[in-house]
Amino acid sequence: MSFLENINSPADLKQLSRSDLPILASEIRQVIVDVVSKNGGHLAPNLGAVELAIAIHYVFDAPDDKIIWDVGHQAYAHKLLTGRRERFHTLRQHDGICGFTRMSESPYDAFSTGHSSTSISAGLGIASAKCLKKETSKVIAVIGDGAMTAGLAYEGLNQAGDINKDLIVILNDNDMSIAPNVGALSSLLSRTFSAKYLQDFRQEIKDFLKSLPKIGVDIYQLAKRSKESFKTFITPGMLFEAFNFEYFGPINGHKLNHLIDILNNIKLLNEPVLLHVTTKKGKGYPPAEKNPSYFHGVGSFNADTGEDIKKESYIPTYTEVFGDTLLKMAETDDRIIAVTAAMPEGTGLVKFAETYPDRFFDVGIAEQHGVTFAAGLATEGFKPVVAIYSTFLQRAYDQILHDVCIEALPVVFAVDRGGIVGEDGATHNGIFDLSYFRSLPNMVVMAPKDENELVRMLTTALAHNGPIAVRYPRGTAAGVKMENQDVPIPIGKGEVLKKGDDVLILAIGTSVSEALYAHSTLMEQGISATVVNCRFVKPLDSDLIGSLAREIPRIITVEENVRQGGFGSAVLECLSDQRITGFLLECIGIPDTFVEHGSQNFLRAKYGIDAPAIVNAAKRLLLDK
Repeated sequence: MSFLENINSPADLKQLSRSDLPILASEIRQVIVDVVSKNGGHLAPNLGAVELAIAIHYVFDAPDDKIIWDVGHQAYAHKLLTGRRERFHTLRQHDGICGFTRMSESPYDAFSTGHSSTSISAGLGIASAKCLKKETSKVIAVIGDGAMTAGLAYEGLNQAGDINKDLIVILNDNDMSIAPNVGALSSLLSRTFSAKYLQDFRQEIKDFLKSLPKIGVDIYQLAKRSKESFKTFITPGMLFEAFNFEYFGPINGHKLNHLIDILNNIKLLNEPVLLHVTTKKGKGYPPAEKNPSYFHGVGSFNADTGEDIKKESYIPTYTEVFGDTLLKMAETDDRIIAVTAAMPEGTGLVKFAETYPDRFFDVGIAEQHGVTFAAGLATEGFKPVVAIYSTFLQRAYDQILHDVCIEALPVVFAVDRGGIVGEDGATHNGIFDLSYFRSLPNMVVMAPKDENELVRMLTTALAHNGPIAVRYPRGTAAGVKMENQDVPIPIGKGEVLKKGDDVLILAIGTSVSEALYAHSTLMEQGISATVVNCRFVKPLDSDLIGSLAREIPRIITVEENVRQGGFGSAVLECLSDQRITGFLLECIGIPDTFVEHGSQNFLRAKYGIDAPAIVNAAKRLLLDK
């Protein structure tokens, strides 16, 4: 008999006895491993949060009670318990369920997530709204210890404690040494201290002491300090108490009876509460327990062994090329500093960190701080290289503008995962960076057509005395011959790859390969095209583009970025500035939308930014003769 097969909502979960819940947890883990092994996804954090999801839904009454899963990549069990069990096999597939929580997907998803550290702020907003509407249902924000490295989390805590709203924050601590003194004593004390009769007694004592004439407030503060001194001796709660949260924990997040007991207790409180829960990433699946970093976000793998499923390929990824190149460059230039935001593995900097630990800085999930930190390094003559995914670097736009670009500081931005990322969906596709970078004065923006050009662009970037960004995609590189790696590319200079008289194709980054495929198809159909690898979005090679546009007035621009304010817009501005008239231009790029989850190639075809789309655009332009 399967318990999970009979659960279509939290109401079904509540029909189970507590003794059945560990079996249910095991079933949920098996389903998660089976589906993620086929579809890829965030395995280790989800396996660690199974009991937590069960306990929360067992105690609280979603969707009336609002549950916010920070980032959302630990919410798979939540999805299985809230009516999405039968569709769970479609996880991260196009038109399937999202890998993160989405309000548009289910009423049980109280907030759409994907980026870290938003849950406390969003939860406080929801709690404040409920207060204004005189609603008494609860708000629960579940946030991981990694997400607590972001300033946004503390901004939320600060306001929540200040305005004293009814908010429950559950800190899911699965990695950092934030709680070395976890044990039976602290677990017992937290469950005991949270009991309603003790909370009522505490409030009565507080009110009584404060009511004493003249000396009441002073005695209360002395009593509070005494309580905190004792509590801090056995639990690490002082930080959260300082934010005016009532702190409980740490408690073992895999002991369902303990979790349910304490959640039932704190459910009765009407003040800011923080419950500190310790869990194990990858819990229940030995390969993920052994290597939680690898299985944090993973592609398809053999569920029996945990081994990666890959086709025979000796072509590195763009990320690997970046990491190896920066490591090599650092051998001869001790001014090179690598900076990342909680993603040393994802950005290819593990070897750099091991080789040059004093020149590697992981700032945690704090992209804003990371950029300004790099700016400080640059003022002292170093060459900081900030390696952050495109989608996460969006968070530091103000710091790039204000702290780097105004003074034109020589900070290199290695923008990984530029363009269509794929299965992680709308929150992770890096389709806005060309637009937000090119709007900034003093910034140079470039994108390589292949891995050899990526290496040359890194050489160019580190030789440049000002802010510069190199944007490259997720996935396997082109497999080209590596040559002239130490030769920088002249800033703002493109290259003509193919010559033809009928159509001018101006491409940037990975779109160059699609333009070359389109060139071959057009040649077979008797249409000749000039293909230009523009290389730079800013500054554009205006001389080259202007001269070619005068000769070939049917123009196509191609980019894996939104059309608004991107590469195509830059070309139009360039032609306008040169007073060039009489041309027809079609901009191929992402339309005014968020790109949902699906495979990279499927999404490129869907949004018309691949070789067939270029061919069709050329034909349309030629029909307008």
